[in-house]
Amino acid sequence: MPRFFITRDAIDPAAGTITLRGADAHHIARALRLAVGDTVTVCDDGGTVYDCRLTRIRDDEVAAEILAESEESAESPLLIRLFMAYPKGDKFETVLQKAVELGAARITPFESERCVKRPPLEKQARLAERHAKIAEAAAKQCGRSVIPTVDTPLPFADALRVAASTDLPLFCYEGAGTQSLRAVLERRPDARTVSVIIGAEGGFSREEAQAATDAGCIAVGLGKRILRCETAPAYVLSALSYAYELPRD
Repeated sequence: MPRFFITRDAIDPAAGTITLRGADAHHIARALRLAVGDTVTVCDDGGTVYDCRLTRIRDDEVAAEILAESEESAESPLLIRLFMAYPKGDKFETVLQKAVELGAARITPFESERCVKRPPLEKQARLAERHAKIAEAAAKQCGRSVIPTVDTPLPFADALRVAASTDLPLFCYEGAGTQSLRAVLERRPDARTVSVIIGAEGGFSREEAQAATDAGCIAVGLGKRILRCETAPAYVLSALSYAYELPRD
């Protein structure tokens, strides 16, 4: 069933209706070619999910009757924030898409010593708009009930400070002195907020790794193989889902 995201001001509780406007309305009318009587799924910004029947379709505005509402359980029980150092080319967009599918609630790019790509300031607003659209499309595709936030870039020191404030700040590092990711997760079954910090193609310098541990982050290794920077986030997010989200029965 097609899925759309709204703010709560699009809901008329008294009438039991929802109004979709702009690009969503045009998509329903022109791209999907839905008809009056067809059903769609609509999610508000509080995580409530509505099953709706279309009652009026125009290019710029679509009205729908609310048939049922629920609090879906598609979201991770963890509040996960992924901090991703800017990789080359369009790899960040791939990371963003997969992070949304794997349950990240927030994705924050940052600059590290070994970043090759550093988007100029004048392009960041345009990139932010594009990244928001990618996150929304991925959330629709995988059945999320909220759209993850994509932040503007942070300096490395700020990324560490924010990450360290969570219950489980994971600094993914291929150098010496790391702990096993599995062991760390097994010791923290009660974690509710998690940060995952991933480097760009060249990883992190020893100085950056030291700064991370000094800030309170936990340096973790991801096994015997060196993962590409676009693979590492999916690896860690999958491990978090396995450890905290999948049923044990």
